[in-house]
Amino acid sequence: MVEKRLFGTFGVRRTANDVLTPEFASRLAASYGSIVQGTVAIGGDTRTSTPMLKQAITAGLLSSGCDVVDLGILPTPAIQYAVRNYYDGGIIVTASHNPPKYNGLKFVDEFGIGTPDDMELEVERLYFDDEPTRVSWDKIGQIFTNESLIDEYIDETLKRVDVEAIKARKLKVVVDCGSGAGSFTAPYILKKLGCEVTTLNCQADGFFPGRDPEPIEPNLQDLINTVKDLGADIGLAHDGDADRTICIDEKGNFVLGDKTFALVERQMLKENGGGIIVTTVATSQAIYDIAEEYNGEVIATAVGDLLVARELKERDGLFGGEENGGLIFPDFIYGRDAAMTVAKILETLVKEDKPLSELIGELPVYYQEKLKIECPDDQKQEVMSNIAQEIKDTTDFKLDTTDGVKILKDDGWVIIRPSGTEPIFRCFAESDSQDKANEMANWGISLVEKYRK
Repeated sequence: MVEKRLFGTFGVRRTANDVLTPEFASRLAASYGSIVQGTVAIGGDTRTSTPMLKQAITAGLLSSGCDVVDLGILPTPAIQYAVRNYYDGGIIVTASHNPPKYNGLKFVDEFGIGTPDDMELEVERLYFDDEPTRVSWDKIGQIFTNESLIDEYIDETLKRVDVEAIKARKLKVVVDCGSGAGSFTAPYILKKLGCEVTTLNCQADGFFPGRDPEPIEPNLQDLINTVKDLGADIGLAHDGDADRTICIDEKGNFVLGDKTFALVERQMLKENGGGIIVTTVATSQAIYDIAEEYNGEVIATAVGDLLVARELKERDGLFGGEENGGLIFPDFIYGRDAAMTVAKILETLVKEDKPLSELIGELPVYYQEKLKIECPDDQKQEVMSNIAQEIKDTTDFKLDTTDGVKILKDDGWVIIRPSGTEPIFRCFAESDSQDKANEMANWGISLVEKYRK
């Protein structure tokens, strides 16, 4: 496999106006436009640099002969929905859960799925080694808008659940959009579902004043406290570009993303009498346990929602997701979708007629620990190779090298993998007790430390 020079797990993410300048973005967009040669939708999240970068990618696309449809500021899945249904490609300006100084360009193909490796390598070749297409003055593309798209996305989400049943329950919901793109969708969806809605951080603001955009437990203390204070049925949090949902139960407990995944997986399999579930090698054993119980088949890919989405499309899968709360409903969008996740979870609460804590309590129990450690990008490959070699030479544990190094022991597993977007290794462990999971995760970190220079 040829090493990529720009693209990470999904798109190109860098610090804004430092590495990710208008010139960089424009040339990259022109390189992509040279391949697509059609109508490209663009949109982005609420970051301060998004308008600047949208202008730059518009210029790059127009110069390569593409027409541009500017969808505005809206969630990543809404843009993926638009491309799948109406356009030839798309560029989404977002850095998802990263801090405010970052931004990125997510490129999607005509199905709204993150671009495949061969296309990314061709974009890089045009960017670095050749020249993007620059059309003559009379072939420069045109700019259009589609202002009804966001309402269409909301309506299409609601079509996929039993709205009347949810309305009848009058659920009390607290939603925290983290000042991200979900501010334009989540409160409106909840209102249309008849919920009593309390909003936190639902004003769009690229400085993210209320909390960091990553919906991890330390960043969601205001949401947790508000759920408890109001006696709400559920708390919901989105990341910066609203493709992920994290839940807080009615007692104020933070619900791990793969518990949400397992809960919706069970519901989808029950409703459909089975089906193919696609996830990554970093996801809980609970997903496999539920599939076994409800006539499902699990396929595991390397980490990255675009890989899960592509496999769902190729295998005609029912449902997919990741351990971070990113769930994929392939009949709607080939990508993680926070809005659909919210609608489906509320429908599950109503149909099962149980509080969220009880539904989560019914799921298979495993314990996890997630750690990370810094490691320069240029050392990642060597560190991984050395770890894999040590495990082969000194233990009889099973190894899975689909993505990074996954070490499978009798009482659990640990996966050590380099981040595709930051100079770090992530280490996830799962076991039948918290102490064992902690121990395995720390062992994984020690292996990175051993081989990192």
